[in-house]
Amino acid sequence: MNEERGSRTEERGKKRIIAVSSLLAVDLGLKTGLALYGEDGKLRWYRSKNFGTAARLKRAVYGILKEIPGLAMLVIEGGGGIAEIWEHEAQKQGIALRRITAEDWRERLLYPREQRTGAVAKGIATELAESVIQWSGLRRPTAPRHDAAEAILVGLWGVLEAGWLDELPKGLLPLHSRFQHRKPPGNPDG
Repeated sequence: MNEERGSRTEERGKKRIIAVSSLLAVDLGLKTGLALYGEDGKLRWYRSKNFGTAARLKRAVYGILKEIPGLAMLVIEGGGGIAEIWEHEAQKQGIALRRITAEDWRERLLYPREQRTGAVAKGIATELAESVIQWSGLRRPTAPRHDAAEAILVGLWGVLEAGWLDELPKGLLPLHSRFQHRKPPGNPDG
């Protein structure tokens, strides 16, 4: 009997499938960034999609959410009418949703000096997203577009907030060492 890894078991024919919880992060826009994380906190895939119009986006959201088995949470960055499309579909499909702003994930993942302008933050986000891709063991044919890079970091914020990761992975610490466990005051060996 074939068995796939995960946390919940379902029987389908002769194949035993164990569904894995996942988190989808979305950088909202007609040019949308998407990043899927597994319950181990690692990035599974990322992509950019240009929907062109709100009508095309609205038609696509149902399929995007439906095709991800075990989707436990949707984290979206942004607002307005496009956010409402994702929120409505998540509610219809019974998917937990969290709407955040760019400032939410930037505050947790970037230094204040890296947040001074949107252009600087986007550049740093791309570098940090590349580190997440590498840490997750994914192949990276090209650098992610800024919308996919931001979705990757929205998702990293989401898995940290959900407790799927206790702290920023060690492989990402050379860029952002402030997430290491703090040494107690007065104890340099800590």
